[in-house]
Amino acid sequence: MKVSAREKNILILAAAVAVIFALSSGFPALRDLYQQRQDNIEGVQLDISREQRLIEDMLVWRERRVEVETRAQQLEAQIFSGGTVAIIEANIQRVISQHARDSGITVSSTRLANRLDTGGWLLISQEMSFRTSDDGNTIDFLEKLERSTPQLWVTDFSLNRSRNQYNGSITVVGFARNEGLGVSDVAGSR
Repeated sequence: MKVSAREKNILILAAAVAVIFALSSGFPALRDLYQQRQDNIEGVQLDISREQRLIEDMLVWRERRVEVETRAQQLEAQIFSGGTVAIIEANIQRVISQHARDSGITVSSTRLANRLDTGGWLLISQEMSFRTSDDGNTIDFLEKLERSTPQLWVTDFSLNRSRNQYNGSITVVGFARNEGLGVSDVAGSR
């Protein structure tokens, strides 16, 4: 079968229309497919950067957590603990007396401890009178108090010389949490 020139032109025109139709409907589909692929790539890149940032932040937060836990342990070591306020007061008095003995200082007298309860914390103030024959012993005593664990802070100190002896008084404070001590134990200051 032979194709006439007119049929040939009709077939060429039909092929051209088919190509134009295929291009007009196929090109937007290809363009949408390409755009969707680009959006997926951008989404994956955002997810990757977010994950990297989270990993970096996790390391920073882990370091901070370790620092905070270490600091909390250090602070916890600086406060006194005990079942009752009387035990905490006795612990503070024991530490002061031990440091005095270790420094060659004789404790003359101790007064009743004063306490102040505020904001979940208990401040206990202990005053002590002492004597020594060597003023260097007081320096050693103060250094021991400064390095003591739990921490004691000196709030008042006096030293007088009379003949061959030094007499003095010192007031130190220590801190404790009043949680679980009972309301009757910390009802007020003495």
